[in-house]
Amino acid sequence: MKALVYEGNETLAFHDVPMPVAQVGEHLIRIQASGICGSDMHAYLGHDARRPAPLILGHEAAGVVTGGPRDGQRVTINPLVNCGSCSACASGRENLCPNRQIISMPPREGAFAQYVAIPDRNLVTVPDDVPLEKAALTEPLAVSWHAVRLALQALNPGMDRRALVIGGGAIGLAAALALRAMGVTDVIVQEPNPERRAYLSERCGQQTVDVFQGTVPLVVDAVGIAATRVTASAVALPGGVIAHVGLGEDAGGLDIRRMTLQEITFIGTYTYTAQDFRDTARAIFDGCLGPLDWPELRPLSDGATAFQDLRSGLVAAPKIILDPWA
Repeated sequence: MKALVYEGNETLAFHDVPMPVAQVGEHLIRIQASGICGSDMHAYLGHDARRPAPLILGHEAAGVVTGGPRDGQRVTINPLVNCGSCSACASGRENLCPNRQIISMPPREGAFAQYVAIPDRNLVTVPDDVPLEKAALTEPLAVSWHAVRLALQALNPGMDRRALVIGGGAIGLAAALALRAMGVTDVIVQEPNPERRAYLSERCGQQTVDVFQGTVPLVVDAVGIAATRVTASAVALPGGVIAHVGLGEDAGGLDIRRMTLQEITFIGTYTYTAQDFRDTARAIFDGCLGPLDWPELRPLSDGATAFQDLRSGLVAAPKIILDPWA
């Protein structure tokens, strides 16, 4: 099969690789759509030791089951493979499973390929009227759905439902969509890139700013660098909540003194539970998250150029989705 292989810092190659082999309880999926995630970009830049070269990246995917009892079913893939037997899994917090694996990290190759193998329990059936490129958005949308759900659970019920989302990439946009789907109507997205800001406003219907002025009860940091944590620490109201979902850099930025004196809750959020993933898929299928017509579609064979364009800030769309068969 053909795959886009990460071969070293800022180096991707599209070439033939061996077909994956589905183990017991797994299915072979013919990938039709696979999105580029920020974590793929981190690996591409050599910033993620969990993803050593050579490796097939990609974990935001949808396709068609090939062979077996579910042959021909259209599915979206939950890439987080958990053990199913630990206390985290038993309590419905599969994302905290100490034995978790994810496709695009060893020992599991990723979905920037024509086929991938995945356990049956990681598949959600996609209705015939939902395009698979839209279904491939389930994974990034679920990340933000999970973050927003936890943030709203932590927010004092007496506080206003107003929110700032820092970062207008796919996770930031997904957070804004999830906030609205969960009843928060006053949402502002802070995005410094003027082209992306215009895209979010004109194409995605979002209220955007370059630099936010003011305070809000709830902040979602979808970037996760020192500068955005400085902003989050400064604009969160006393008693407010910061949901930190971005993984830009490890340290710096949090005003721990202010957070302590003002009882600001900080929540680190990672991926999603299996229920979050299913709930997000259902919200997509039901149209609760809008038309989701904003990704840019490109062939997987042009994946190296897509990564270069993202690296250079040349992409206004919040998401690029790659098609292995185009």
